[in-house]
Amino acid sequence: MKTRCFWLVLLLSGTISLSAQYNIRLSMPVFAGDTLLFGHYFNNSIMVKDTFILNQQGEGLISGKVSLPPGLYALFYPDKVHRLDLLIDKFQDFSFSTDTLSPASQTRFTGNPENTRFYDYLAYLEKERKKSEPYIEAIKNPSSAADSTKAQADLQELQERIEQYVVDLIEETKGTFLSTFLISMKEVEIPTAPKNEDGTPSDPHFAQKYYQQHYWDYFALDDVRMLRTPFYEQKLTNYLDNWVYPVPDSIFKAVDFLIEKSRTDTLLFKYMLTTVFNHYAKSKYVGMDGVYVYVAEKYYIPEATWSDPKFIEDLKIRVNSLSPLLIGRQAPDIELYRVPDDIFILSQTDTAVKKNPHTAQKFNLFSVKAEYTILYFWEAGCGHCKKSIPVLHDMFNRMKTQGVQIIAVSLLGGVEGKVLWTDFINEHHLYGWINAWNPYDFSYKDSFDVKSSNVLYLLDKDKNILAKNISPEQAEQIILEEIKRKKQGS
Repeated sequence: MKTRCFWLVLLLSGTISLSAQYNIRLSMPVFAGDTLLFGHYFNNSIMVKDTFILNQQGEGLISGKVSLPPGLYALFYPDKVHRLDLLIDKFQDFSFSTDTLSPASQTRFTGNPENTRFYDYLAYLEKERKKSEPYIEAIKNPSSAADSTKAQADLQELQERIEQYVVDLIEETKGTFLSTFLISMKEVEIPTAPKNEDGTPSDPHFAQKYYQQHYWDYFALDDVRMLRTPFYEQKLTNYLDNWVYPVPDSIFKAVDFLIEKSRTDTLLFKYMLTTVFNHYAKSKYVGMDGVYVYVAEKYYIPEATWSDPKFIEDLKIRVNSLSPLLIGRQAPDIELYRVPDDIFILSQTDTAVKKNPHTAQKFNLFSVKAEYTILYFWEAGCGHCKKSIPVLHDMFNRMKTQGVQIIAVSLLGGVEGKVLWTDFINEHHLYGWINAWNPYDFSYKDSFDVKSSNVLYLLDKDKNILAKNISPEQAEQIILEEIKRKKQGS
């Protein structure tokens, strides 16, 4: 199977290893007396490693007492925009000179055969790119159909020649960072999808599945040198965002794979665990808190020794509060007080009843019998709630014959809270469902991790959590899908 190789020239970065010093001597007469920067990429950020001034002959020295961690480095010109890329690995005592007008073909190295081959490669690409320009122009603006066809064929032949050059170079430099680097730039080429006897695809999702399964075939995920390039984070983020099926079980497998691959190097492990942890901590998708808890419990809390102890202790508390509320787990039972509809209606004319916090009947969540229970925490003064709760009530009127019950819990307490709540209920005629609160005990907020208003939980008949932090429309759709699934299964 052929592969395609795409080159993006960027930079590097790293940690420090205790071994030999580095000495990089350079000659750039065009910049005599100028200040240059020696910098690198790490996590898509550019950091300056060293600053130095060339002498009047344009000569300079980059040196240090400990060796540079291997990766892709860059020497920035005085304009701090243009740069010269350098592969840094085993050869860290070398010299080079360059012509800034044509660095790919006019850069010469002494004592660093890997960079010599690297720049041979860049010069070859530059030469072939120039050859491709008339073909591309003929395709864009063809003088005839025949000319366009020939240009496409010529461009294809050139592309195949480049690909073969890269394949040969990878083999010739096998075992070097250059070889690893070039292999990692390859893209997976998807084979022709299997077909049925009638010629139709046997699996319409074959291409997507194949790419997902082979995503890491070429990229050196376990090589810390690739972390010191701008490509690692791009590749990883794209994978997490687009190629991991967004359900907890699939994500758990992907997380385990990534973490175990990163254990080849301490820095790589720290980067991988931190990146994965933060990625799912910030996710807004429903159910991703389960992944957050999984990563925290299995990896971050026991192994993130670099993290602040206070953060770890706070994380343990956060995990303990989220764990009972993960989708699929049975919700905690809570004690609430139900205010009957007739009390709200009477409150329209009786101020004493409106202000009385004791006109309610105590009940527990688990005492409510329904195929589906929606638990909605809200406040009469909340802007989002004012929009959501009438929508939720309309949904209740449509779905109550399907076994749906809604417990609308007012988070306000005291006489003032009772008045605001009562007026809103009567103004919007929110009757028929269970209007509840608990003016005496707010521990239910901790039980359901209610940090603000407008929080919705969808429970099944056994009070297991089907979904949470969703809209009324989403809740209705999930219920309809559940009803359909049960009918199909019966």
